[in-house]
Amino acid sequence: MTDTTPWTAPGVWRGLLLAARGVVGATARLRVTGDVPPALRRGPLILAANHISPVDPVVMMAACRTAGIAPRIMATGGVFRTPVLGSLMRASGQIRVDRRSTTAARALDDAAAALREGSVVLIYPEGRIGLDPGLWPERGKTGAARLALITGAPVIPVAQWGGHELIPYDGRAATNARAVLHDLRRRPVVRVGFGTPVDLTGLAADVPGDAQRATDRIIDAIAATLAPLRADEPDRPRHHDPTRPADVSRAHRRTG
Repeated sequence: MTDTTPWTAPGVWRGLLLAARGVVGATARLRVTGDVPPALRRGPLILAANHISPVDPVVMMAACRTAGIAPRIMATGGVFRTPVLGSLMRASGQIRVDRRSTTAARALDDAAAALREGSVVLIYPEGRIGLDPGLWPERGKTGAARLALITGAPVIPVAQWGGHELIPYDGRAATNARAVLHDLRRRPVVRVGFGTPVDLTGLAADVPGDAQRATDRIIDAIAATLAPLRADEPDRPRHHDPTRPADVSRAHRRTG
């Protein structure tokens, strides 16, 4: 599938992954389950993860460091506009997504090019931090599925649980400072599970409706990977975040 020299993670990105592992280790007890087959760890590969907290990218970086993967993250354009972090994101080869803009479609092209270079690309198919009252994955956007169908790259579902206890949904700095101090004392368990590749056989990029069908399979796979991570919280999370609104308009009905 690749006809160019495989992408290699820059030193700055490897350093940031290591730093993320240290930060998460200081504030939480990270538990990583499942695995990514060695043949897929250098890509091309799509990691499709659920999104439950503002701290999710850092948790995912720490988990990927543990799993021996250096993914390129599809991140909102606002991150790239910050002075220091934006420079680091650009220098480390991350993929910018400018939602609701005329250049939004460029992100899919950039991600496809990254996969053709042999990269691992991390994407949040829900497209936002989920607002489902039970914190189960919401109905997904079709970007991850279209990416997989266009490039032929395998998709591995990744589920995370516990990050919602680290930082409140609203992301206010004062609240976050209190949350971090609290986490340093109690170090909650944060779980990340890597699932098995999603079966997208029988679906094609040029068949109407297949992108949505592939999206449903991906979200189903994320939910199935998440279930054992929250076996003692199957309905609603025990942790209550008063800053998180509830929205059932994008609730996902499992097809499997």
